[in-house]
Amino acid sequence: MYKAATKFLKRFFTEAQIYKYGFNWSPMYRRSTAKLITVSDDLHYIKIRIPLNYKNRNYAGTIFGGSMLSATDPIYMIQLLQILGDDYVVWDKAASIKYKRPAKETIYGEFIFSAEEIDALKNDLKLKNEIDIVKTMHLVNAEAIVFAEISKTVYVAKKAFYKEKIKQRKPKK
Repeated sequence: MYKAATKFLKRFFTEAQIYKYGFNWSPMYRRSTAKLITVSDDLHYIKIRIPLNYKNRNYAGTIFGGSMLSATDPIYMIQLLQILGDDYVVWDKAASIKYKRPAKETIYGEFIFSAEEIDALKNDLKLKNEIDIVKTMHLVNAEAIVFAEISKTVYVAKKAFYKEKIKQRKPKK
C-alpha cells in the first residue's frame, strides 16, 4: 500500500516531501509521538523531534523508552530502501538502546548516510550479495546532551540474490 501510494505521489511531490509527510501522517509512526522535522532532498539526512507530552510521559514523568525506540526504529531501513532503490532488499535485523539519562524535555535524533557510505555499501554488495550494517545514533536535547544511544543492525542484499535465497529455503513438496 505505501509503495503504491509513494509511486502515485511522486507525480506531485519530491521524495523528501513524501518521506517526511508520509511518516508524520502515518498512524503507526504518529503513535511514537515523534515527528520528522528535516529530510534532505537526497534522503541522506533526516532529523526527528520527540517532545515530552502526555502521550509519551512515563510513571517517572520522563519520555517513555518505548517511544524513543519506536521513533527511531523504522527510519534507517526505509531511508536506505529509498536511497538504494528497487534493486535491493533492506530489512531491520536488530536494535538496541542504551539509556544515558531521563529525558524531561524535547529530544532530537539525526539519521545520516554519506555518499561515500552508500558507494561503499554498493561495492560491498557487488562482492558479497548480502551484508549487515550497523548504524548508531544518539537522541539529544538542543544542547547536544545525550539521552539515549540506539544501534540498529540493517540487512541489505541484492534483490535477485535475496529472491533466490528465499526460493531455496522453501520446503519441496
